[in-house]
Amino acid sequence: MRHKDTLYSSPLAEIADFKFDKSVASVFADMINRSVPGYGLVVDQIGVLARHYAQPNSRLYDLGCSLGAATLSMRHRVIAAGCEIIAVDNATAMIERCQDYLDKDPATLAVQTLCQDIRDVAISNASVVVMNYTLQFIAPEERSAVMQTIYNGLLPGGVLILAEKVSDTSVAQEQLFQSLHADFKRAQGYSDIEISQKRSSLENVLVSESLQMHRQRLETVGFSQSAVWFHCYNFAALLAIK
Repeated sequence: MRHKDTLYSSPLAEIADFKFDKSVASVFADMINRSVPGYGLVVDQIGVLARHYAQPNSRLYDLGCSLGAATLSMRHRVIAAGCEIIAVDNATAMIERCQDYLDKDPATLAVQTLCQDIRDVAISNASVVVMNYTLQFIAPEERSAVMQTIYNGLLPGGVLILAEKVSDTSVAQEQLFQSLHADFKRAQGYSDIEISQKRSSLENVLVSESLQMHRQRLETVGFSQSAVWFHCYNFAALLAIK
Protein backbone atom coordinates (compact mmCIF):
# COMPACT_ATOMS: atom_id res chain seq x y z
CA MET A 1 0.00 0.00 0.00
CA ARG A 2 1.34 3.41 -0.99
CA HIS A 3 1.15 5.98 1.83
CA LYS A 4 0.26 9.51 0.75
CA ASP A 5 2.94 12.17 0.97
CA THR A 6 1.74 14.98 3.26
CA LEU A 7 5.15 15.94 4.71
CA TYR A 8 4.97 19.55 3.52
CA SER A 9 1.21 20.08 3.66
CA SER A 10 1.25 22.28 6.78
CA PRO A 11 3.22 25.53 7.19
CA LEU A 12 6.62 24.85 8.77
CA ALA A 13 8.29 27.35 11.09
CA GLU A 14 11.67 26.19 9.79
CA ILE A 15 12.31 24.24 6.62
CA ALA A 16 15.20 21.83 7.08
CA ASP A 17 17.31 20.46 4.27
CA PHE A 18 15.75 17.40 2.65
CA LYS A 19 16.93 14.06 4.06
CA PHE A 20 16.07 10.49 3.16
CA ASP A 21 14.97 9.64 6.69
CA LYS A 22 12.17 7.39 7.99
CA SER A 23 9.46 9.97 7.35
CA VAL A 24 10.50 10.30 3.71
CA ALA A 25 10.99 6.55 3.28
CA SER A 26 7.43 5.91 4.48
CA VAL A 27 5.92 8.06 1.70
CA PHE A 28 8.68 7.98 -0.91
CA ALA A 29 6.83 5.86 -3.47
CA ASP A 30 3.95 8.35 -3.53
CA MET A 31 6.28 11.36 -3.35
CA ILE A 32 8.44 10.49 -6.33
CA ASN A 33 5.60 9.31 -8.56
CA ARG A 34 3.71 12.57 -7.94
CA SER A 35 6.82 14.75 -8.23
CA VAL A 36 8.77 13.39 -11.20
CA PRO A 37 7.03 13.35 -14.59
CA GLY A 38 7.35 9.97 -16.27
CA TYR A 39 8.93 8.28 -13.27
CA GLY A 40 7.02 5.03 -13.74
CA LEU A 41 7.92 4.90 -17.43
CA VAL A 42 11.60 5.51 -16.68
CA VAL A 43 11.66 2.72 -14.07
CA ASP A 44 9.91 0.33 -16.46
CA GLN A 45 12.35 1.08 -19.27
CA ILE A 46 15.36 0.65 -17.00
CA GLY A 47 14.31 -2.99 -16.80
CA VAL A 48 13.94 -3.20 -20.57
CA LEU A 49 17.38 -1.65 -21.15
CA ALA A 50 18.96 -3.90 -18.52
CA ARG A 51 17.52 -6.97 -20.23
CA HIS A 52 19.11 -5.82 -23.50
CA TYR A 53 22.56 -4.97 -22.11
CA ALA A 54 23.05 -7.42 -19.23
CA GLN A 55 25.94 -9.76 -19.96
CA PRO A 56 26.13 -13.32 -18.59
CA ASN A 57 27.92 -13.73 -15.26
CA SER A 58 28.13 -9.99 -14.65
CA ARG A 59 26.93 -7.53 -12.03
CA LEU A 60 24.20 -4.91 -12.35
CA TYR A 61 24.43 -1.98 -9.94
CA ASP A 62 21.57 0.22 -8.75
CA LEU A 63 23.38 3.16 -7.13
CA GLY A 64 21.07 5.17 -4.90
CA CYS A 65 18.45 2.44 -5.05
CA SER A 66 16.03 4.03 -2.51
CA LEU A 67 13.11 1.58 -2.21
CA GLY A 68 14.42 -0.62 -5.02
CA ALA A 69 12.10 0.29 -7.89
CA ALA A 70 14.84 0.07 -10.53
CA THR A 71 16.31 -3.02 -8.89
CA LEU A 72 12.95 -4.80 -9.06
CA SER A 73 12.42 -3.68 -12.66
CA MET A 74 15.74 -5.24 -13.61
CA ARG A 75 15.17 -8.32 -11.48
CA HIS A 76 11.97 -9.14 -13.33
CA ARG A 77 13.38 -8.65 -16.83
CA VAL A 78 17.03 -9.69 -16.98
CA ILE A 79 17.45 -13.14 -18.53
CA ALA A 80 21.25 -13.37 -18.93
CA ALA A 81 22.59 -16.27 -16.89
CA GLY A 82 24.63 -15.82 -13.74
CA CYS A 83 23.85 -12.16 -13.10
CA GLU A 84 23.68 -10.45 -9.72
CA ILE A 85 22.21 -7.06 -8.81
CA ILE A 86 23.98 -4.88 -6.24
CA ALA A 87 21.53 -2.34 -4.77
CA VAL A 88 23.22 0.48 -2.85
CA ASP A 89 21.88 3.34 -0.76
CA ASN A 90 23.41 5.32 2.12
CA ALA A 91 20.05 5.89 3.86
CA THR A 92 19.32 3.16 6.39
CA ALA A 93 15.56 3.76 6.24
CA MET A 94 15.57 3.35 2.47
CA ILE A 95 17.70 0.22 2.29
CA GLU A 96 15.67 -1.48 5.03
CA ARG A 97 12.41 -0.91 3.12
CA CYS A 98 14.12 -1.98 -0.09
CA GLN A 99 15.14 -5.25 1.55
CA ASP A 100 11.57 -5.78 2.79
CA TYR A 101 10.25 -5.43 -0.77
CA LEU A 102 12.91 -7.79 -2.10
CA ASP A 103 12.11 -10.39 0.57
CA LYS A 104 8.48 -10.40 -0.58
CA ASP A 105 9.33 -10.43 -4.29
CA PRO A 106 8.92 -13.80 -6.05
CA ALA A 107 11.67 -13.22 -8.65
CA THR A 108 14.81 -15.29 -8.16
CA LEU A 109 17.63 -13.18 -9.64
CA ALA A 110 20.20 -12.67 -6.88
CA VAL A 111 20.20 -9.24 -5.24
CA GLN A 112 22.65 -7.95 -2.64
CA THR A 113 21.74 -4.78 -0.73
CA LEU A 114 24.42 -2.48 0.66
CA CYS A 115 23.94 0.45 3.03
CA GLN A 116 26.91 2.45 1.79
CA ASP A 117 27.88 5.77 0.25
CA ILE A 118 28.00 5.19 -3.51
CA ARG A 119 31.21 7.24 -3.66
CA ASP A 120 32.88 4.41 -1.73
CA VAL A 121 31.47 1.51 -3.76
CA ALA A 122 33.96 -0.49 -5.83
CA ILE A 123 32.39 -1.18 -9.23
CA SER A 124 33.65 -4.33 -10.95
CA ASN A 125 32.56 -6.83 -13.61
CA ALA A 126 29.55 -4.61 -14.35
CA SER A 127 27.47 -4.77 -17.52
CA VAL A 128 24.79 -2.33 -16.30
CA VAL A 129 24.99 0.54 -13.81
CA VAL A 130 21.87 2.54 -12.92
CA MET A 131 21.78 5.96 -11.27
CA ASN A 132 18.09 6.84 -11.14
CA TYR A 133 17.83 10.46 -9.93
CA THR A 134 20.89 9.96 -7.71
CA LEU A 135 23.86 11.89 -9.13
CA GLN A 136 21.99 15.17 -8.48
CA PHE A 137 22.45 14.62 -4.73
CA ILE A 138 26.24 14.35 -5.00
CA ALA A 139 28.32 17.54 -4.82
CA PRO A 140 29.08 18.71 -8.40
CA GLU A 141 32.83 18.70 -7.81
CA GLU A 142 32.67 14.97 -6.91
CA ARG A 143 30.59 13.80 -9.86
CA SER A 144 33.40 13.26 -12.34
CA ALA A 145 35.17 10.93 -9.91
CA VAL A 146 31.96 8.91 -9.47
CA MET A 147 31.51 8.66 -13.24
CA GLN A 148 35.13 7.59 -13.70
CA THR A 149 34.74 4.82 -11.10
CA ILE A 150 31.64 3.57 -12.89
CA TYR A 151 33.32 3.67 -16.30
CA ASN A 152 36.38 1.83 -15.04
CA GLY A 153 34.22 -0.91 -13.50
CA LEU A 154 32.12 -1.54 -16.61
CA LEU A 155 32.84 -4.37 -19.01
CA PRO A 156 33.36 -3.51 -22.69
CA GLY A 157 29.90 -2.85 -24.10
CA GLY A 158 28.56 -2.13 -20.62
CA VAL A 159 26.17 0.75 -20.02
CA LEU A 160 25.33 3.47 -17.55
CA ILE A 161 21.64 4.38 -17.31
CA LEU A 162 21.50 7.88 -15.84
CA ALA A 163 18.26 9.71 -14.99
CA GLU A 164 18.45 13.23 -13.58
CA LYS A 165 16.63 16.47 -12.99
CA VAL A 166 18.29 18.80 -15.46
CA SER A 167 18.60 22.54 -15.88
CA ASP A 168 18.51 24.53 -19.10
CA THR A 169 21.17 26.94 -20.27
CA SER A 170 18.44 29.30 -21.49
CA VAL A 171 16.97 31.32 -18.60
CA ALA A 172 13.61 31.59 -20.37
CA GLN A 173 13.49 27.84 -21.05
CA GLU A 174 14.47 27.05 -17.46
CA GLN A 175 11.70 29.27 -16.10
CA LEU A 176 9.20 27.64 -18.46
CA PHE A 177 10.12 24.13 -17.38
CA GLN A 178 10.01 25.10 -13.70
CA SER A 179 6.52 26.52 -14.22
CA LEU A 180 5.33 23.44 -16.11
CA HIS A 181 6.79 21.17 -13.44
CA ALA A 182 4.87 23.08 -10.77
CA ASP A 183 1.71 22.65 -12.83
CA PHE A 184 2.42 18.92 -13.06
CA LYS A 185 2.66 18.66 -9.27
CA ARG A 186 -0.55 20.64 -8.79
CA ALA A 187 -2.25 18.19 -11.15
CA GLN A 188 -1.04 15.38 -8.86
CA GLY A 189 -2.78 17.00 -5.89
CA TYR A 190 0.05 18.99 -4.33
CA SER A 191 -0.83 22.42 -2.94
CA ASP A 192 1.18 25.58 -3.55
CA ILE A 193 2.51 25.49 0.01
CA GLU A 194 3.66 21.88 -0.45
CA ILE A 195 5.40 22.77 -3.70
CA SER A 196 7.07 25.83 -2.19
CA GLN A 197 8.23 24.17 1.04
CA LYS A 198 9.54 21.08 -0.77
CA ARG A 199 11.46 23.31 -3.20
CA SER A 200 13.04 25.15 -0.29
CA SER A 201 14.05 21.92 1.43
CA LEU A 202 15.80 20.69 -1.72
CA GLU A 203 17.49 23.97 -2.61
CA ASN A 204 20.83 23.15 -0.97
CA VAL A 205 20.61 19.40 -1.48
CA LEU A 206 19.68 18.76 -5.12
CA VAL A 207 21.94 20.55 -7.60
CA SER A 208 20.93 20.03 -11.22
CA GLU A 209 23.08 20.42 -14.30
CA SER A 210 22.39 20.82 -18.01
CA LEU A 211 22.17 17.87 -20.37
CA GLN A 212 25.18 19.29 -22.19
CA MET A 213 27.24 19.15 -19.00
CA HIS A 214 26.20 15.57 -18.30
CA ARG A 215 27.07 14.44 -21.82
CA GLN A 216 30.40 16.25 -21.75
CA ARG A 217 31.31 14.55 -18.47
CA LEU A 218 30.39 11.14 -19.84
CA GLU A 219 32.58 11.74 -22.89
CA THR A 220 35.46 13.00 -20.75
CA VAL A 221 35.57 9.89 -18.54
CA GLY A 222 35.64 7.67 -21.62
CA PHE A 223 32.14 6.62 -22.74
CA SER A 224 32.11 6.08 -26.50
CA GLN A 225 28.58 7.43 -26.91
CA SER A 226 25.59 8.73 -24.99
CA ALA A 227 21.99 9.31 -25.99
CA VAL A 228 18.96 10.93 -24.39
CA TRP A 229 16.16 8.35 -24.35
CA PHE A 230 13.66 10.22 -22.14
CA HIS A 231 13.02 13.93 -21.62
CA CYS A 232 9.99 15.58 -20.01
CA TYR A 233 10.23 19.18 -18.82
CA ASN A 234 13.31 19.35 -16.57
CA PHE A 235 13.77 15.59 -16.21
CA ALA A 236 15.83 13.43 -18.54
CA ALA A 237 17.43 10.01 -18.85
CA LEU A 238 20.56 9.08 -20.77
CA LEU A 239 22.16 5.86 -21.93
CA ALA A 240 25.97 5.86 -22.02
CA ILE A 241 27.86 2.97 -23.63
CA LYS A 242 31.44 1.92 -22.94
